[in-house]
Amino acid sequence: MEYRFDHMLRNPSTYPYQALQEQGRQEQGRQLQSTVITVAQNDVSLVRDHLLWSIFNFLYLNFCCLGFVALAFSVKSRDRKVVGDAEGARHYASTARALNITIAVLASLAVVVSIVSTLVIVLSFS
Repeated sequence: MEYRFDHMLRNPSTYPYQALQEQGRQEQGRQLQSTVITVAQNDVSLVRDHLLWSIFNFLYLNFCCLGFVALAFSVKSRDRKVVGDAEGARHYASTARALNITIAVLASLAVVVSIVSTLVIVLSFS
């Protein structure tokens, strides 16, 4: 049976090595201690705010002023990081990321459409 990462997270009681550990404890006849290490997942420093990407899009692409909106969400995300609100920072960062992707796609499509339309116009007159 293949154990996938998402399968193990949903059902932590069925780890493949857990039964072997229980058998080994019974066979050896002595008590073993377990150590559990908990890693905090709300580390604020791990949240990416996409500020540089937003600045680039604001300065160079700024399609329909979406670059400014993405920059505002990136700054809000950075402010939430400074305060220590990891969930708020993650929310604003995901919005800034979606806006940055939208800007990049729309600006790329605008460049491609302008190149193709220029070629069509030039080739139609020749």
